[in-house]
Amino acid sequence: MESSTDHVTPYDRFALTDLQVEPLLLSGAQARELATFFGPQEYAELVQLARLAHAKPPAADAPTVLIVPGIMGSQLGIRRHAPLPHDVLWLDPVDIGNGRLAMLRLASHAASASSTHGRLCSLGPVLHSHLKLKLRLRAAGFAPELHHYDWRVSIESTARELASRIEAYGEPPHVIAHSMGGLLARRALGLLQRQPPRTIMLGTPQLGSFAAVQALRGTYAVVRKVARLDHRHDAERLAHEVFSSFPSLYEMLPAAPQACGVDLFDPSAWPRHGPQPVSELLARARSFQQTLPPPDERMMVIIGMGQETVTDVELCDDGFRYTISRRGDGTVPMACAELPGARNYYTRTAHSELTRDPAVAGVLIELLRAGRTARLPTRRRTRARAIARITDAELRRTHTDKVDWSRLTPEQRRDYLQNLNEPPRLQLRIRA
Repeated sequence: MESSTDHVTPYDRFALTDLQVEPLLLSGAQARELATFFGPQEYAELVQLARLAHAKPPAADAPTVLIVPGIMGSQLGIRRHAPLPHDVLWLDPVDIGNGRLAMLRLASHAASASSTHGRLCSLGPVLHSHLKLKLRLRAAGFAPELHHYDWRVSIESTARELASRIEAYGEPPHVIAHSMGGLLARRALGLLQRQPPRTIMLGTPQLGSFAAVQALRGTYAVVRKVARLDHRHDAERLAHEVFSSFPSLYEMLPAAPQACGVDLFDPSAWPRHGPQPVSELLARARSFQQTLPPPDERMMVIIGMGQETVTDVELCDDGFRYTISRRGDGTVPMACAELPGARNYYTRTAHSELTRDPAVAGVLIELLRAGRTARLPTRRRTRARAIARITDAELRRTHTDKVDWSRLTPEQRRDYLQNLNEPPRLQLRIRA
């Protein structure tokens, strides 16, 4: 796993943490470079938020809030000594184009390894997804901090790291966790002696997500769009050689009855052709749900709805056939995100926007202060009945052409990276 000056890319030079970027936003330093990286409009919004957030120092007794990203929400790469920048692999399109994404593969013996597997480690949170929320919380009088971790390895391992960090505070911080980060937070709660005052989960796959199934099959939109950048591997090979080695994906597989009676933890229930899951990792993940502590009044859940989401799966001649409906946030079905026993709130916000949307941020601030909110309904308000169905074979015919990254404009590059999670658009119909 070599890392040298030969691998320094523009994305390595901008692998900055929130603590490095915020002073730049306030001072105006490197404005042109940051505007190119974030986009002019995003950069202007970040500057304004940074000024509001840092208008005065936080009070000595400001409540701490720990923000925990979801899967793929932390940068992964190799640490290097100055003056070289760190070597970013996720998400560096230049390195992906050279086939270096294959370095993310975990060896089979590392199924429950720590996040410092080999020399590869987490280098910081993905700022596009989390910096706005941090700045909005600070402007509201909180002391927010961003957590980051190696999202490939077992949730059990990363939850222990999160629990250790929470235990290190004098008073346990509030926790806001997005997507898989909510599973980390729940598992960490079971390891803590002192509980956070409030734990708020955004779009968390409490009972799994079919996105994990598609990632293992090489038919997930993110996998296919990343593969378009890779001129050495296709989506099926990346799924088989790289993504299938991530224990965290297996821990997010839906369990029956969410999976239409398909036992996704049984290797024989998977299609015979195409990328296959690793039997050992399926067996280890089967009991993961049982390790999660039951919900209580300190847990709150925000659930997205109204977005085209895979909400069911069945086996057919073309592999898996997926049912698409608007009963989810685009990634996690409502039925899998709901957590009976906790306070559940519903919003028509897409999964990847839950940490960026200003209205959701306002709700989070209210929940942190008061423990409840009237801004969002506490019951489902959707009668979405229209559905569509699509198979693995049909999905493999999407996103097949390669992308020449060097020929894209800065705007096209930002748009491509920021829409990796955009699913294929289908015509949904109400069926008799």
